[in-house]
Formats: sequence, C-alpha cells, structure tokens
Amino acid sequence: MLTGIPPILSPELFTTMMEMGHGDELVLADGNFPAAACARRLIRADGHGVAPLLCAVLPFFPLDTYVRHPVGLMAVCAGDPEPAIWKTYAQALKGLPGWPGEFAFIERFEFYERARRAFAVVATGELAPYANIILTKGCVRG
Repeated sequence: MLTGIPPILSPELFTTMMEMGHGDELVLADGNFPAAACARRLIRADGHGVAPLLCAVLPFFPLDTYVRHPVGLMAVCAGDPEPAIWKTYAQALKGLPGWPGEFAFIERFEFYERARRAFAVVATGELAPYANIILTKGCVRG
C-alpha cells in the first residue's frame, strides 16, 4: 500500500498510467462498452462507476495541452438525450491544467476505433448511458 493513492486506483491501473507517454490515450468505459473486444490492454474496474474513477485518475494524469480536445466523449445517437453524467465530468475537469473547457464528441464507431488504438481501456460497472470517456495524456513538467 502507498499513502495518498485512492484505493479505487488498482495497482494495474496505476502502473498502466505510469507506463503511458505523451499522446497516449486512456479509455474509461461504461458497463455496456465492448471493452474486451476493443482493448489492446484491458483493465477491470468492475463495481466502480466512471465518475469516481475519473476523479481518482485526474490528480495523477496530466492532460495533453498540445491537442485541441484532450478529453473525448462518445456522441449520443440521434434522438437520445444528453447524459447527465457529462456535467459531473465537466465539474471534475474544471480548473485542471490542460482542460480547455470543452469536450470532443466522437461518433460511436469512431469512438470504438479510438478505443482500439488507445493505450488501455478500463472496463467499469457504470450503468449510465454514454458514460465512456477518452483522456489524452500530456507531459509532466518539472
């Protein structure tokens, strides 16, 4: 055990974040996302929601300041309402270095393709629809 690391961050997830480099992407996937089918590296976080996991990850995960949208969401399909969880994500990101204040909205099948190219996909037990989020890692500055 280490001090200061939230217990929701498993050793596998923490190690994965340490191994990631600038521009690598991490997907936090809801329970309906085809994580096992898409992931190059699959990390299980069953029983956890995406929002608490996001809040635990962000203090350790610098966002990429060299891209327009370092955070992407799966765009809703026509006729579906905007998910309430997105407001929770925006609140968690508010004030973070590298957060431009707006998300990229990624069409569903393009989101799957981005997930296939991502460094890792974290499969959660999140039940909220469209709760999938992609984080692009930036640089740690001394």
